[in-house]
Parts: sequence; C-alpha cells; structure tokens
Amino acid sequence: MAVTIEELYRNYGVLADAKDNLSQHKDAYQVILDGVKSGPKEKRLAAQFIPKFFSSFPELADAAINAQLDLCEDEDVSIRRQAIKELPRFATGENILRVADILTQLLQTDDTAEFNQVNTALISIFKIDAKGTLGGLFSQILQGEDIVRERAIKFLSVKLKTLPEDVMTKEVDDFVFTETKKVLEDVTGEEFVLLMRVVSGLRALQTVGGRQQLVELVVEQAFLEQALNPADPDTVDRLLQCTRQALPLFSKNVHSTRFVTYFCEHVLPNLSTLTSPVAQLDIQLEVLKLLAEMSPFCGDMEKLEANLNMLFSKLLEFMPLPPEEGENGENSASEEPKLQFSYVECLLFSFHQLGKKLPDFLLDKVDAERLKDFKIRLQYFARGLQVYIRQLRVALQGKTGDALKTEENKIKVVALKITNNINVLIKDLFHNPPSYKSTVTLSWKPVQKTEAAAAPKRPSGEAMGTGGSMKKQISPLPRRDARQIYNPPSEQRGGFRGGRGRGFGARGSRSRGRLY
Repeated sequence: MAVTIEELYRNYGVLADAKDNLSQHKDAYQVILDGVKSGPKEKRLAAQFIPKFFSSFPELADAAINAQLDLCEDEDVSIRRQAIKELPRFATGENILRVADILTQLLQTDDTAEFNQVNTALISIFKIDAKGTLGGLFSQILQGEDIVRERAIKFLSVKLKTLPEDVMTKEVDDFVFTETKKVLEDVTGEEFVLLMRVVSGLRALQTVGGRQQLVELVVEQAFLEQALNPADPDTVDRLLQCTRQALPLFSKNVHSTRFVTYFCEHVLPNLSTLTSPVAQLDIQLEVLKLLAEMSPFCGDMEKLEANLNMLFSKLLEFMPLPPEEGENGENSASEEPKLQFSYVECLLFSFHQLGKKLPDFLLDKVDAERLKDFKIRLQYFARGLQVYIRQLRVALQGKTGDALKTEENKIKVVALKITNNINVLIKDLFHNPPSYKSTVTLSWKPVQKTEAAAAPKRPSGEAMGTGGSMKKQISPLPRRDARQIYNPPSEQRGGFRGGRGRGFGARGSRSRGRLY
C-alpha cells in the first residue's frame, strides 16, 4: 500500500521529536523510504526527508541511497532536480565515492536546469572530500558510457581551476595528475586537449619541475620515438596536437629539444608529403610555424650539424634562384619565380635560432659552391623583399585606427611584419662572418603596444618586427593565434584558420553499463 502525505509528515514528526533516540525509530524511517514508491507529491517530500535522517540509520544506508537514486531517475524532472539537490547530504565517509559516481553519471542529462544542479552538487561534495569526488569522476571517465566520459572530462577542464587552494591541495593535485595519465593511455584528440587543460592548471605544477613533468606527459603522447608516417592524417594530427600543447610549456629552463629534433629528423624530410588532418589547412606552413615557435627554447642537440643541414636544405628549396638573363639582358623566363615569404620567415627564423649554437656552420660546414648558391638566392630574395616592403608601406601610409582594421589592411600589416622580419634575418646572414644577434618577433605572435604598425613613421627594416621578447607566457591552455598567410601580388591570396584535427583516432569500444 502506497505511503500517503499524512503518513510521511507523521513519521517525519516522530523522527524530528526523537532527538537522541532516533535509532529506536527505524520503522518510521522505513516509511519515509517507502515514500519513493508513491505519487509525485510524496516523492518530493521523500527526497527532502530521506537525507535529513540518513546519518542516524547506518544499517539502512544502502536502502536510503538507492531510494534517493530512484528519485534521481524519476520521469518528473522537478522530482529529479529535488533529489539531485539533496544528494550531497549522503556524501559522508565511505559513501563519497558512490555519490560522486552517481552524480557523474547524471551529467548525461539534456535538461539544462538539471545539468546545472548536478554541477552544483558535484562542486559541493568537492568541498567535502576532493579526492573522493575525483575518484568517482575518474571511475566514470575510465569505465563509463561515452557521453558520461565526455561530460566528466569537460567538467574537470572547466571547474577544477575554480576550486580554492584549501580544496585542491598538493595531494589532490598529485591524484589528478596520476589519474589523468591513466586516461591518456586511450584518448581522442579533443579529449587530449581538455585533459592537458586540466593538468596544466594544477597549482602543484606551476613550477619549472612541474612544467617539465607536463612536457614529459606530452612527449609520451607524441610518440617521438617512432618514425613519422606522413601519409596518415591521424599520425600527423597527433603530432600537431601534442606540439601545440607543449608550446606554452617551453622556456629557457624547460627545453623543446626533443620536439625540434623530431621535426628536423622526421618532419622536414617529409614536408611535401604530409597529409593534412584538416581540410584547407596549409599543413606545411603549420608545421614550419610550430618549428619556428619552438626553436628559441631548444637546448643542446646531439645532431646539431645534421639538423642545421636539413633546415638549410629546406630553406634553399623555398628561396628560388634568379631567372637567367637572355642575350638582350631581359629575363629569359616567362615569369618571375614566386617568393613564398611566410615559409621563408619560419625557416630563416628556425635556422637563425639553431645557428647560434653552431655559428661557424655557414663558414666551415657548407662547401664553397653551396654557400655561393645560397648567397645568390639570398640576394635575389632580398631584392624582391625590398620591392614588396616599399609597396606595402605606400599602401598603408596615412592609414590609422579603423582604416587599419579592415581585412585587407590587416593582411598588409602582417605582410609588412613578415617581410621586415625576413629582411632583418637576411642582413644578419650577410655579415662576414654571419651574425646571429638580431631578434625578431614572429609575425603571427602578439605585438607590444609600442610595436603597433604605423606606416607613416616609415620605420627601418631593423625596427619593424623587432624588440619583442621571446619569453613565453605560461598559460593553462595553449591559445592558437589567428594566422594569416601573406602571398605577394604575384601569388593568389590565402588565409589560415586554426582548426582542430580529427583526433587521435577512435578509442577502443567498451561495453558499459550502469555502475551505481
């Protein structure tokens, strides 16, 4: 026989008046538990009464949690919300793990208010026992349904960084790091990015040693001990994703050596055959930009000369020889070679950075004929460069404020940075002996306010694009700046939009059931 509203109130009164003798009224509490089998009004009352006296009847703990769980799965959303709201009151002692597990599974709801209620409940039990709550979350991430796994990972990536230090202690941080490493054994690309956001935000890892641990974590995911298969888009995507996650971690104390070495030994030789994981992504330029960004933080390299040689060879590929002159002194070729400024900026910058470590490379390690060929290419490129710099300055002259914010002028401002950067680096290499002292800020990196492009001032080539420090700002999540490719007037214009790849491939299918 169903329990009525009157019976619920009567038995609630018995328990409320019992005070120190509560345990003697087990039958009254059982009546309240039975209220979950009655109508909507009775269920709503039961959802409030069950947790109020839960701690007084340990022998009925399982029955009480299961009764509340039934209400969390009720067809009536208002009953579910009430039951979820009260769930944290069950999170005591050994029950914390079970309650966290239940709440994590409830993240799969599509009702916005209910979803927010689950989030609030999870945050509240975090403050009771953070490690126990994380145990429930990670249990579902490792073994739960795909939708639960996805939402639990997103919950951690968003909410964990908002919790105070007295909740997220070093012990808790260490637990998150250990459990995340287990999850990373089988992830998609999107999951990897979110999980790196989780661990990158841990306070215990905001040190040089902590950042080094994070780099080691990324290295494990990047498979740097394996040869690259350039024809497999998932393999290429894995490398790109891992490199992007590692970039903000590098500094003068946390080196990029293993990534730079891998790019020189495995990626550059296969540059032209790389398969892009994303449609309309210029994979060659993306790779070269990543290499350029990493190169300032490269430490001692075992095969420095060989890697410089590879960079040098690639640089020659993108720097054309001048067209041969005919008998009348005019170019015999039907058209001028295309100057690929975006690619050359990246390659020159990387070569310039690694060249500092072996400053006699061009003098002692490159034969005379090859060096002569290189200088001819440099001179030809430098002449074309000056032409475009003049054209861009004329086009931007007198433009300020909103006029510089149009898409066309934004591209020209970036183009001026690219060409000025190349100009500075080429001048260094023309020194005798070659110099590696100049500093430039890569064209797609944020500029300092004092460095904003203002064409009327007609700054020198050395001034434009220089002065920015290469020191990296560590942030919990790598932020990919919008990048634009500059192609001179003789080429067709194109743009770059950063996009997520297809991931690391599908995770192994799992047979998953309810684990309450």
